[in-house]
Amino acid sequence: MPSPFDLTGKRALVTGSSRGLGLAMARALAEAGAAVVLNARDTVALGAAAKDLAEAGATVHAVAFDVTSRDSINEAITHIEDEIGPIDILVNNAGMQFRSSLEAFPPEKFDQVIATNFTSVFNVSQPVARYMIARGAGRIINICSLLSDMSRPSVAPYAATKAAVANLTRGMAVDWARHGLNVNGIAPGYFATELNEALLKDEKFNNWIETRTPMGRWGQPEELGGAVVFLASPAAAFVNGHILYVDGAFTATV
Repeated sequence: MPSPFDLTGKRALVTGSSRGLGLAMARALAEAGAAVVLNARDTVALGAAAKDLAEAGATVHAVAFDVTSRDSINEAITHIEDEIGPIDILVNNAGMQFRSSLEAFPPEKFDQVIATNFTSVFNVSQPVARYMIARGAGRIINICSLLSDMSRPSVAPYAATKAAVANLTRGMAVDWARHGLNVNGIAPGYFATELNEALLKDEKFNNWIETRTPMGRWGQPEELGGAVVFLASPAAAFVNGHILYVDGAFTATV
């Protein structure tokens, strides 16, 4: 019998996948048998990521589009569906961070964080879901955060967007489950990625993470692979509207 985690014959679009957690998840999906469509705005980084996966044996396409632009998204989704093939799995991973105290937070940066981290999830998911609904099947995985449930100084807007993504995930599941879609979220803890490079270099913060996390360390990007493959696979057929925390027990302790 085939493995319940086998994704052979499926196609996955992963936004924000030229580096970091997005690329790690795309690699894991490819290793499970899926064809992957990488996305980013930086065409150079996108091309390099696609080349890397292709050399490892993956079936991969690269489609550059801006997740904050509805026109760019709609054009890209139509192109993928018509020219590359149906999107069976969507991973909404694109995101950004900007740190500042709220009283000094630039309004234009607040708007940018909201557009990139939250509004984009709706803007990408809606056109993809319409194709999935017509086919009666699909998996959407939204990348949340342990900050979906808490906050820290200087990241309140980011935390607010991730809380919104978590509840939008539940709402998508409630609306679309009857059409054959499974919509779930992954909430990573602190992972050693480029997005967290400044934190990794901050000795005080690094020590705090290692002390505060029961497993005593940062997560590595490849450690998110099992979660995304599970939620994308037949093994998660009855998992819907769930937020899966992958955080080394960070949120389980006080």
